[in-house]
Amino acid sequence: MSQIPSIEDLALQLQAVSGAREIDVDAALQHLADVDSLDLMEWLYGFQNEYPHIPADESLFADIDDSTTLRVVHGRILALVPAEGN
Repeated sequence: MSQIPSIEDLALQLQAVSGAREIDVDAALQHLADVDSLDLMEWLYGFQNEYPHIPADESLFADIDDSTTLRVVHGRILALVPAEGN
C-alpha cells in the first residue's frame, strides 16, 4: 500500500513549489530556471509529509552538481523505499 511517486509526480510537485513553467527531468537541477536551493528544500519538506514511509532527507541533494537531475534524485528516492514482501 505504500505509494511510490513517479518522476512525473516529482516534477509536478517541484513545479508547484517553485513556480517554474516546466521542469525538465533530465536537466541539471542547478540550471533549471526558477528553481533554487530553497525551492528544493521546500519541495523536500512537502515530500517528507506526503511520503513519510520513504526516509528521504537533505542527503538527496548533498552532492548536487551539473549531473544531478530530477531523474537522478528519483533514483535515489527509489533506493530509499523500504522493501516490502511480495
